[in-house]
Amino acid sequence: MTDRLPLAGVIGRPIGHSRSPALHRHWLARYGLPGDYTAFEVAEDDLAEVVRMLPKMGVVGVNVTVPHKVAALAIADRVTDRATLVGAANLLIFQADGRILADNTDGYGFLANIRAGAPGWSAGSGPVAVLGAGGAARGVIAALIEDGATDIRLANRTRTKAEALHRAFGNKVQVVDWHHAGEMIGDVQTLVNTTTMGMTGAAEFRLPLDALRPETVVTDIVYTPLRTPLLERAEAAGCVTVDGLGMLLHQAVPAFERFFGTRPEVDDAARQAVLSDA
Repeated sequence: MTDRLPLAGVIGRPIGHSRSPALHRHWLARYGLPGDYTAFEVAEDDLAEVVRMLPKMGVVGVNVTVPHKVAALAIADRVTDRATLVGAANLLIFQADGRILADNTDGYGFLANIRAGAPGWSAGSGPVAVLGAGGAARGVIAALIEDGATDIRLANRTRTKAEALHRAFGNKVQVVDWHHAGEMIGDVQTLVNTTTMGMTGAAEFRLPLDALRPETVVTDIVYTPLRTPLLERAEAAGCVTVDGLGMLLHQAVPAFERFFGTRPEVDDAARQAVLSDA
């Protein structure tokens, strides 16, 4: 077993848009490490079976993306406190003892990205509006609360999913009906899109942004395209905008370290490696 090349990858559906393979392969080449990283498109009904088969194929771990982040927790034998708090996992580590460890690095990646793109930003300095209530939203909300946010306004097309996050995180998260989402952003300090709206091949971003103020920092976790319709409209309104590519880069740092034993650096070379693969 020690002679095997360490293999890792990302699981999701769809997965063809993922830039994770380009990023991890760039770091493998940069640090001269053996191994490889690939993408696995897996249907929801097949997730558990596929995940339990991967260690037998020499895979040491996988990143997890839409729509499997919540379901990944149920497959794991061990779950970190962070993933438990979030209620979703974006990282599964296949341990030497045969057990599967679930973790979540989305919040780490989100905070590192927005701090780099909007110097001086702090979650606790004003209200935050969050669009979406999936696995990524859970990681973002947990990170916002950890960074001091006390007024998080959450809107999702399916209200019951948003209400589940309110129950999970408490009164710091207030649910706003999707039809009023455009109104809730009028006095927020930060606007975060965690939905797939505006992503290449997904639904258009249709939320009205007439109430958006230039003082609002706007970030989108979507990174294909890099300049999403939300970011273009926010930029036109005078807002500081932060694209989603940096979140991908930063959340991958602890994953790569767990997979291949070296902590990589997020720099222009890493960003360009991902962009050149687009």
